[in-house]
Amino acid sequence: MSITIAVYGANKICPSCVNAPSSKETFDWIKAAVSRKYPEFNHIEYKYVDMFKQTNNNNEKKWIDQIQKEDLFYPIIVIDDQFVCEGDPRIKVIYQLIEQKIDSHM
Repeated sequence: MSITIAVYGANKICPSCVNAPSSKETFDWIKAAVSRKYPEFNHIEYKYVDMFKQTNNNNEKKWIDQIQKEDLFYPIIVIDDQFVCEGDPRIKVIYQLIEQKIDSHM
């Protein structure tokens, strides 16, 4: 069982997210925080998706389309293709979903 945490965003900061970190900074922060919180769980994959780069992955296209249609503020966090949060993420929400996924597979 593995868990995939994806951060979708762009190098430029969301116009509605003044004073927030960039999407890439958010990705690095989540990766570091989750790795520290779950050091014994080696089945977490991390993926950063730049919404301005071409992709052939239909799931990635789906989330990018939602961001670009302004339904979502970037960055968005998706765990196993499940929307978690947008804009300035709350780490506790991310931890809760990871724990649910770990518990459901034990």
